[in-house]
Amino acid sequence: MIKAAIAEDDFRIADIHEKFLKKFNEIEVVGKALTGEQTLQLLKTTEPDLLLLDVYLPDMLGSDLLPLIREHFPKLSIIMITAATDKEFLEKALGYGAENYLIKPVSRERFDEIIQSFIKKHNLLSSNEQVNQNLIDLIFDKRKLEQSKKGTSFPKGIDEITLGKVKAVLQAKRDGLSAEEVGNEIGASRITARRYLEYLSSINESKAEVVYGIVGRPEKKYYPL
Repeated sequence: MIKAAIAEDDFRIADIHEKFLKKFNEIEVVGKALTGEQTLQLLKTTEPDLLLLDVYLPDMLGSDLLPLIREHFPKLSIIMITAATDKEFLEKALGYGAENYLIKPVSRERFDEIIQSFIKKHNLLSSNEQVNQNLIDLIFDKRKLEQSKKGTSFPKGIDEITLGKVKAVLQAKRDGLSAEEVGNEIGASRITARRYLEYLSSINESKAEVVYGIVGRPEKKYYPL
């Protein structure tokens, strides 16, 4: 589960955003804060993955919270949601690595789109211990991330996350791997690994060659393209 917190001085808007977030099965709302001080305390006690942060809080600007948050919670993802249209707030949010910046009033459609993209990015990072350029391009290219979010149609028995792991293994060991070797790398059976490898071959993202071992037994090896 992705843990989310909300910092918003208007409890009615905070409740709306909480209802929006509850639509997503991957997200659990762990708390709401009305002030900057409450926000820092909430982050300390709940350690969320995502913070929806307003700019205009009663005791301090949300933008002024950013350096404090980055100092104590460097891995926290932040989405600014505010009525503020001053360019300096946007620049500060970007400077402190905000995931996104939404101007109130936020439509439900736009809110859902941003959260879905965040979930997609979070899942991609969580499912890969090692990175490759394809993964990096996908995360930093918002257009590609949106296309991925909307869904590539995969055949039955092909899971996107497992497919990504198989592709990463092939890219890391370009001298060719058997289905059994790939299965060992990703923690799956040889049969499962072969299914994904054959799928990659069918869409021209890998090639398969038959090689012969010392005793002459043929073995199929797969190489990235």
